[in-house]
Amino acid sequence: MRARMSDRTGAAIRKLRLSRGWSLAALSEESGVPISTLSRVELGQNALNYEKLMRLCRALEVDLEGLVTREAEAHPASSGRRSVMRAGDGPPTRVAGNTGRRAAADLLSKSLSPIVVDVTARTLDVHGPLATHGGEAYALVLDGEVEFHSHLYAPLDLGAGDAVYFDAAAGYALVAPRAPAKVLLVASGETTFGPQV
Repeated sequence: MRARMSDRTGAAIRKLRLSRGWSLAALSEESGVPISTLSRVELGQNALNYEKLMRLCRALEVDLEGLVTREAEAHPASSGRRSVMRAGDGPPTRVAGNTGRRAAADLLSKSLSPIVVDVTARTLDVHGPLATHGGEAYALVLDGEVEFHSHLYAPLDLGAGDAVYFDAAAGYALVAPRAPAKVLLVASGETTFGPQV
């Protein structure tokens, strides 16, 4: 509970500080709380004692309830996470009848699960059963032409630059009847597409 409170408090302090256009040094000067302490609190690495928390509230002109709940809950601070995927990088994986490379595989607890899919299945028979996973997904054709098959809709022809947003739990398949294609598939949540190949 203490760590969660610290995370929310740090997010609120950062939001309020930035809304005033203050640096950490400016907030430190206004509140008397050391810069190093402020930095650790904003990153969720430290909790504040009551005295320092009240000094910050006075400096930021906010009451304790507004600091801890309303401000932090409404606008959490950004995490600053990033993951770079160079061409051809990423752990190989299988997406039903196709293979691909998982992007951002080094990040945990992702809101999105991206994968670059090499669509080589020419027919639904080669593809096999429709792929399914929880949540929604988005498929953008990067190169070539694909047919998007779904349990609920008629087949959809997509060319380079075309995309479809869909319910992945309903089942889908990507096939490339004429020549291999490349698709960026982004699923919601921490989706596991299939075993690594």
